[in-house]
Amino acid sequence: MTQPFELPDFYLPYPARLNPRLEEAREHSRTWARDMGMLEGSGIWDTADLDAHDYALLCAYTHPDCPGPELSLVTDWYVWVFFFDDHFLETFKRSQDRRGGKAYLDRLPAFMPMDLAQGMPEPANPVEAGLADLWRRTVPAMSPDWRRRFAESTEHLLNESLWELSNINAGRVPNPVEYIEMRRKVGGAPWSAGLVEYAAGAEVPAVIAGSRPMLVLRDAFSDAVHLRNDLFSYQRETEEEGELSNGVLVLETFLGCTTQEAAESVNDLLTSRLHQFENTAVTELPPLVAEHGLDAAQCAAVLAYIKGLQDWQSGGHEWHMRSSRYMNGGGAAAAPAQPGWSPFALPGGIGLSAGAVRTTGRAETARVRGFTHVPRRTGPLPPPDFPMPFPTTLSPHLDAARRNIVDWAHRMGLLEPQPGVPFSFVWDEHKLIAFDLPLCAAGIHPDASPEALDITSGWLTWGTYADDWFPAVFGRTRDLVGARAANDRLPAFMPVDGTPAPAPVNALERGLADLWARTAGPMRPEARRRFRAAIESMTASWLWELANQAQNRVPDPVDYLEMRRRTFGSDLTMSLCRLGHGQVVPDEVYRSGPMRSLENSAADYACLMNDVFSYRKEIEYEGEIHNALLVVQNFFDCDEPASLAVVHDLMAGRMKEFQHVAANELPVLYDDFDLGAEARAVLDGYVRELENWLAGILTWHRGCHRYEEEELRRPPGASRAPVGPHGLGTSAARLVTLLGAR
Repeated sequence: MTQPFELPDFYLPYPARLNPRLEEAREHSRTWARDMGMLEGSGIWDTADLDAHDYALLCAYTHPDCPGPELSLVTDWYVWVFFFDDHFLETFKRSQDRRGGKAYLDRLPAFMPMDLAQGMPEPANPVEAGLADLWRRTVPAMSPDWRRRFAESTEHLLNESLWELSNINAGRVPNPVEYIEMRRKVGGAPWSAGLVEYAAGAEVPAVIAGSRPMLVLRDAFSDAVHLRNDLFSYQRETEEEGELSNGVLVLETFLGCTTQEAAESVNDLLTSRLHQFENTAVTELPPLVAEHGLDAAQCAAVLAYIKGLQDWQSGGHEWHMRSSRYMNGGGAAAAPAQPGWSPFALPGGIGLSAGAVRTTGRAETARVRGFTHVPRRTGPLPPPDFPMPFPTTLSPHLDAARRNIVDWAHRMGLLEPQPGVPFSFVWDEHKLIAFDLPLCAAGIHPDASPEALDITSGWLTWGTYADDWFPAVFGRTRDLVGARAANDRLPAFMPVDGTPAPAPVNALERGLADLWARTAGPMRPEARRRFRAAIESMTASWLWELANQAQNRVPDPVDYLEMRRRTFGSDLTMSLCRLGHGQVVPDEVYRSGPMRSLENSAADYACLMNDVFSYRKEIEYEGEIHNALLVVQNFFDCDEPASLAVVHDLMAGRMKEFQHVAANELPVLYDDFDLGAEARAVLDGYVRELENWLAGILTWHRGCHRYEEEELRRPPGASRAPVGPHGLGTSAARLVTLLGAR
């Protein structure tokens, strides 16, 4: 059969090595699969299928240093997960039986109890029998924290098969961002990362397991594994299975390009994710270890885990080149497997030895390009016609909110230099009025009371001020230590249990303390914790931006989009929408895949919109590197018009996804959770609130002066004379000059 494209030249920074216990694992897994009922008589595989797939070879390559018994157990896990994939395909995907598939999946978590003493149901099929056996044999060696994390990733792997089934039912090819997010769950590489901890005897310490560096390492590893698999499995999935969830097909559809061009772009993204993995390990991991005071044994476990992820990456590639399951013509499929020497096998480090790295010119050119951006003139960039199917309704309390925010900003000290803090004079009254953040609040919360609208205006003003203040105060001097110290003080001004806050030392802290007291006072403690987490996520993301600026590193596309939601404060402002929901909707509904897809697609649309409007401000006037258009230019090595077209198309894709989820996936979610009429009404209202959020943000961008050239050229304090009457209670008159023409 003719291949649809030539395999690209892969970036292979880590050499593949073969575990000498391969034959032992092969024999064991063959016997185990037969005992579980997965071979002859299953209707899915026979012995010849299992031998041809050779999952023992996969595990011997991906876990080259694993002892024999552990290698056999890990191999059994992979036999199980691939059998599940094929069993689900034959039983439910081909017949498009979503109801039957959900009932099948709902039983599986019962075979992963946190405590084995809880017992398990009687298995009804080979998938259940295999999971029960594997869980009993694995978890005694692992901590409760690992069990929880691994069970969660296993459930994601299983349950998100329904997402693939739903997309086949709808005949829908996902957009690139949606695909990357869902592929992590469906593709199972985060699950594989959990098995790396077991195979390497290197459990990640619980205190850092949920940190950004560890999650980025896991996700970058996962994306590279999945994208590699997509290249090798494209022919099988698109020609034999009718699969629509494949990265090559996704980019082929999104970019409107040839299959070969899409394959090259997928490989470029794979390379970028590996570069992200390396950068995180080198620049973000050491400060994390120091911050949490990990001891020598814990540090060794973290490094062994990273080495295990590297081994998996290289070994997985080698297996794909040899397995009969995939398209690998012209590769190493016919060559005998040979163990190889690697510096990774030596003690004392990750092993990034130049002599062991196979690189490509294309990969290294992309790496260099990412660190060599030079600020430049851009000129005006006319915004495209943004797709916006929702109308904007403005709050009738807008004028009052405009007056009140000026008085509040003066009381908090936002409109003057901070004593003893160089470069801290970032706003004056003129800029505050020109930015008109109450206009944004009035659009996203048109039905808010006057008091609630003032609070929303305050949070938007505080967040925008802080977003300007951090790079001005700490970015110019590359003062990452000072930035972290400033950020570390902020949680103290958001007490959950009524603990008195310290005395604020600047406008940033004073504004936060005031807003927190007015917003969090009526909340339950658990709601306060979630709301504070949303704010902390935003403020910590500013440190990520400063660290990238210190390296002059244009971000990786996936890392950028995921962090952009935080830097934009999406979760904070969406949390303001959810404040009135009370306890009607269970928390697990908000954590579900459809709800996260709904919120993330809305957030990405708004973030990308902001990047288009702010492109000149950030690139030409501020020397910024955190803008989607620049990220696209760097990744595709293209010009401004091409990057604008890509961003515009991605916005359109995210908007279509938002509408698709609201119309098609949420009703199914309601049924899955058996929600009552009140909860359904609340969530339907939340969709309308997000529609207001999207429309209001676009209206604000079109109506404010923040991104206009005249305002960009005007430094704070350029005209120190007050605009009209000055003093408490006179701010209404001062609005005439800037807002009267509207």
